[in-house]
Amino acid sequence: MACSATLPCLPCSFTRPCTRQNLSLFHQRCDSFKHQRDLIRRRLVVPVFCLSNGTNQDTEPEAESTSSASSSSPSILSNLTDNLCAALGGVGFVETAYLSYVKLTDSAAFCPIGGGSCDNVLNSDYAAVFGVPLPLIGMVAYGLVGAISLQLAAKKLPFGIDESDGRLVMFGATTSMATASAYFLYILNTKFSGVTCSYCLVSALLSFSLFFAVLKDFGLQESMRRLGSQIFIASVVFITLSTSYNGSLPSSQSAAELDLPYFETELTNSSNALSISLARHLHSIGAKMYGAFWCSHCVEQKEMFGREAAKLLDYVECFPNGYHKGTKIEKACSEVGIEGFPTWVINGQVLSGEKDLSELAEISGFKPDGIS
Repeated sequence: MACSATLPCLPCSFTRPCTRQNLSLFHQRCDSFKHQRDLIRRRLVVPVFCLSNGTNQDTEPEAESTSSASSSSPSILSNLTDNLCAALGGVGFVETAYLSYVKLTDSAAFCPIGGGSCDNVLNSDYAAVFGVPLPLIGMVAYGLVGAISLQLAAKKLPFGIDESDGRLVMFGATTSMATASAYFLYILNTKFSGVTCSYCLVSALLSFSLFFAVLKDFGLQESMRRLGSQIFIASVVFITLSTSYNGSLPSSQSAAELDLPYFETELTNSSNALSISLARHLHSIGAKMYGAFWCSHCVEQKEMFGREAAKLLDYVECFPNGYHKGTKIEKACSEVGIEGFPTWVINGQVLSGEKDLSELAEISGFKPDGIS
């Protein structure tokens, strides 16, 4: 009975603890499995996350360096263009400032090529627009372009103007200057046939160089987009210049260019002993003065000698029959290779432009011998 009493108790006491232990073990294994599964997920996720971060860190600097390189390249090119335009504008400003001084003081311009041809052009009716001397207008234009270019290069524009607005001003200014230069080259070729003006050619070269430099800085696509603005600006400049010249030039000048009969200009100055002596000396050595009856500088050269002395000079008129369209210069003048009026030939030297009496005396070897 004792055994039978203990035997039923053994299974009961054995079964319950086994079930609890198995359940506890199962839960532990489940927890352990979940823990391992979460750990595996974390391990899988963390490397991917780190890899993604690493990729961004490696990629972003590369992207930044690429973008900075691409942005710095146009900036460098723009600075080069700005410095070039500043230099060209400075050269143009110096040239036109000198010509403005010559024009306002009524002095003779130094003309390395063409002799007196430069003065003929600078003193013509085409050398002013609505009464304002053309060199003065050019000085303002070149000064404006040079100043804006320097400020664009330094990234410091006045009055709160941003860089894009500054470049638009450069675009309009250089377009106007190039259009005006093209117009003046046409005038020089048609109205001053056979005359060389070195200052005119240099100014045209500077204007076109500035125009193409700014155009290249804008790029082909942007330039094509603004083609309409360019045509409008060029039209305004062309109409302004045409209106100025049509209103200021005398109505008889167009006819005079086609048919200008020969005439003599009466001299008003009297000669002194020195000028008469110099004229005789020039005549004795075979010095000759070549000119044209319509040339104001030829008249001024004769006025330096005076009425009596001018008659003693060996003066050669290059258009004795008047000037008509298609009239050729006299053979005696063409053989000398005249580029402008007046032209002196003294002791084999060809000298273009007006000359002071003292300069003529020195070149010809004249000694006054106490004459004053």
